[in-house]
Amino acid sequence: MMNTRRLILLYGLALVATATNAADIPRPANSKAERTLFDFDSPRGLADWQIVNDGVMGGRSSSKVAMPSKGEMLFSGNLSLENNGGFASTRSRAKALQLQSGDTIVLEVKGDGRKYTFNAYVPRRRMAFSYRTEFKTTKDEWTEVRIPLDQLVATSFGRVVRGLSLNPAEVSSIGILLGDKKPGPFQIAIRSISVIGDDK
Repeated sequence: MMNTRRLILLYGLALVATATNAADIPRPANSKAERTLFDFDSPRGLADWQIVNDGVMGGRSSSKVAMPSKGEMLFSGNLSLENNGGFASTRSRAKALQLQSGDTIVLEVKGDGRKYTFNAYVPRRRMAFSYRTEFKTTKDEWTEVRIPLDQLVATSFGRVVRGLSLNPAEVSSIGILLGDKKPGPFQIAIRSISVIGDDK
């Protein structure tokens, strides 16, 4: 018969092994895992997104979001420069995204080779205001786009606003915009949007 000390030792080793394989192992306080902000595994994922085109200013661009297959959102339409237009966009409906300083947004996209703009929106009375940066897509290929929040630039009506830096905790909406001044059809598929924290 095993003595008590050996039983305690074996029980302790079993607990360690179980914890090592468990999915809910507590992470160190300074470690931030990747967190999904938006996915498109069901049609309900589209309900979080809305369209904002240059029609709000008299333009004639058109766009829509759809789910051609499970697991991706397709943002597509036609960019028009008529009537002083020139942009089409989709953005998430306002909600707390719980972003932090040092976070990086990760997009999985399949584009058409055009250059798009990523926008982060905060509650401001200034019109057409966002923090933004551009990213290039590769035609018909899935690519991962990484956007550090601290590299976003404040803009209003597409023009840089000096002296303003982003407070990630204020971000309540994000979006993708096309405004490359090239009229014609466009499309970009988004498979997921997630955030990775700074482990430093």
